[in-house]
Amino acid sequence: MSGDRIPAAEPAELVPASARLRAEGVELVELSIVDNAGIVRVKTAPLDRLPELARYGLGASPCFETFTFDDVMLRGTHLGGPDGDLRLIPDISRLTRLVAMPGWAWAPADKYTQDGPRFVACQRAFAARQVAAAASMGLTVSAAFEHEWALAEPGTDDFVPAVTGSGYGQVRLEALADYGLALVRTLREQGLEVLQFHPEYALGQAELSVAAKDPVGAADDAVLTRHTIRAVSLRHGWRASFAPCLVPEGAGAGAHLHLSVHDSRGNLLAGGRGRYGLQPDGEAFLAGVLRELPALVAIGAGNPASFLRLGPSRWAGIWQVWGRETREAALRLITGTEGTQSWAANAEIKCFDATANPYLVAGAVVAAGLAGVREELTLPDEITGDPALLSESDRAGVGIERLPAGPEEAADALAGSEVLAEALEPELHDAILTVRRGEAARFGEATPDEVAAATRWTW
Repeated sequence: MSGDRIPAAEPAELVPASARLRAEGVELVELSIVDNAGIVRVKTAPLDRLPELARYGLGASPCFETFTFDDVMLRGTHLGGPDGDLRLIPDISRLTRLVAMPGWAWAPADKYTQDGPRFVACQRAFAARQVAAAASMGLTVSAAFEHEWALAEPGTDDFVPAVTGSGYGQVRLEALADYGLALVRTLREQGLEVLQFHPEYALGQAELSVAAKDPVGAADDAVLTRHTIRAVSLRHGWRASFAPCLVPEGAGAGAHLHLSVHDSRGNLLAGGRGRYGLQPDGEAFLAGVLRELPALVAIGAGNPASFLRLGPSRWAGIWQVWGRETREAALRLITGTEGTQSWAANAEIKCFDATANPYLVAGAVVAAGLAGVREELTLPDEITGDPALLSESDRAGVGIERLPAGPEEAADALAGSEVLAEALEPELHDAILTVRRGEAARFGEATPDEVAAATRWTW
């Protein structure tokens, strides 16, 4: 991980990396960043320039900090507009040959200014700061994103499922067998540990999970995994979409975040005297996340299309509640099977989707959790069942509240979060709000069909 200023090149690391990639046929290197609208932006250069890239980076405009998902340039209080330049410095430790894109390699990049310091609104640096803050409190966080995507026939911007069959059904798996095998093999060749792959519920949908890493590594893995899924899909003659809603009123696609919290003794979500084995700091961390969930929606599911997915009784996690294995709760506690709790217990945040910048999601969730630990928060009563089946008064009576139902409401929640405003710092906080409010205004009068069509092939 790069430091606070542009790092000096490390020949001991660069030389073997360059030689290995050259021997594997790599000619071009792609550097990726993710903007505040959740769009992965890239710059590329020949492999022979890798030592220069590692020392001086590639130039990139800071204007993308306030671009909307459909490439409309906005201006925020601090960022946006045509001025300035950044340097994108690749993280050589994550340099990976792209198996499904022969001749190419990929690395995530950190943003620096031309004068040397880290760019104040670098999202990857934000996530790294929260990891460091956790370490200063004696805590480590492990995280991983689930990936849900739909496979479609090419040649049309409408959604025509490439495979049929029931959700989780063997018929659909048979149609996906060769594709799934190629995908898992490719991810493994790229150093990713695949935990499971299966046909999901929605039309043409599949799901894949990879092993947990530190929050920055988990976000890197999310970018690389989705990149690989799209590339493998294209090689099989299909289009892949991670958009949260392809067809209004249909089941959507999430990007749930799983996490666990540890201290020097082990997993704080197991082995304690609290509910379901929660230890005090583990419960406090989850309580902090639960408290900030309305604001976290703006980061993890703040696109106008996100709210086409976030409906009741759809297991999308629209309620600001928690529960053990409760799939209608935004925060789901997974204790693990008897005998596995010490290493398997984790929490899942269900309301997020792939329109989000994964570095912002990982960092913001850690920041929210750490605030809970500092304040020694506790969780309220858990819920069971589907809150949508209760009357509004009954929900109010037991403290069940719905998360924001639209992008403007989510942006307001983020604007009002002191915890996240402090963690993000003014420039990044304002840039995110600029993007979310800009997208909300542009699509405020759009129909669900128009929103779905505008976002269907963006992620």
